[in-house]
Amino acid sequence: MRSLLRVLALALCSAAAVSAAEKTYTIAVIPKGTTHEFWKSIHAGAVKAEQELAAKGTKVKLFWKGPLREDDRDQQIQVVENFASRKVDGIVLAPLDSRALVAPVASALQAGVPTVVIDSDLESDKQVSFVATDNFKGGQMAGEFLAKQLGGKGSIILLRYQVGSASTEAREAGFLDAVKKVPGLKLISSDQHAGATREMAYQASQNLLNRYGKGVDGIFCPNETATIAMTKALRDIGRAGGKVKLVGFDSGTQSVLDLKNGDVQALVVQDPLKMGYLGVMTVVEHIQGKKVAKRIDTGVSMVTRQNMDQPDMAALLAPPIAKYLKE
Repeated sequence: MRSLLRVLALALCSAAAVSAAEKTYTIAVIPKGTTHEFWKSIHAGAVKAEQELAAKGTKVKLFWKGPLREDDRDQQIQVVENFASRKVDGIVLAPLDSRALVAPVASALQAGVPTVVIDSDLESDKQVSFVATDNFKGGQMAGEFLAKQLGGKGSIILLRYQVGSASTEAREAGFLDAVKKVPGLKLISSDQHAGATREMAYQASQNLLNRYGKGVDGIFCPNETATIAMTKALRDIGRAGGKVKLVGFDSGTQSVLDLKNGDVQALVVQDPLKMGYLGVMTVVEHIQGKKVAKRIDTGVSMVTRQNMDQPDMAALLAPPIAKYLKE
């Protein structure tokens, strides 16, 4: 009898081991949007994690879905709720709004679906981990660089992104923290928002330059679309090429070209591929019962025309998206 029980126990353990080995983790990766190159890099990083996990024997199936517009909070909430109701094993989320996504993340957790937040923070403690850039530090770096470019004096503009976006609000706060320490800098506008699209950002940039274009010496834009739009607006009035010192945030094909051409003096650059990669790896480790850090910093760099060809900077400016994403 004991021998029979032992055989049955060994068989059950073997079946459990086989079941664990065959388990496929379903992970939903939900960005703020899907069109900008930044989000494509996030997607590429998520796929890199999926491939590496598969090579180590851990099967992962990714679902990539985000709102069409980066100001569509309702759609992103719906996406989170849909994946939670489908009982995916985990969610990796870049929340559009630091408050609006709190309830959906809490509800997902109640349903047994843990969330790792990436890129932009959430005013909650229900997320497993926060994987992101130190955005406040990135904003400080932008302010310090702009102050040096202007020799510590001049009139400057901060063109904000949009209300509720925790990542860009932290960059804006960091920028303001840095420039307030330089008495010779005069902040002539800091209350205008670019909005979610390049078209909206271009209109906001034109409006600002119609009012301050002749008197502004330096500008900071805290995201890719605002940077590209402001550069175009400066070209329109003949004040690009360093006549107005422009510091932007994030890399994209157009903004990197503008940096190379001298219309942008610097880009504060994140590592979105690393962010997407660590987001997926972290949620899978949590699901497997491993301890994960509550905060993971993915780094931030200042890229200029002078250092943009250095291998480490070039890799940040042009992440290998095509290696992981098939068009």
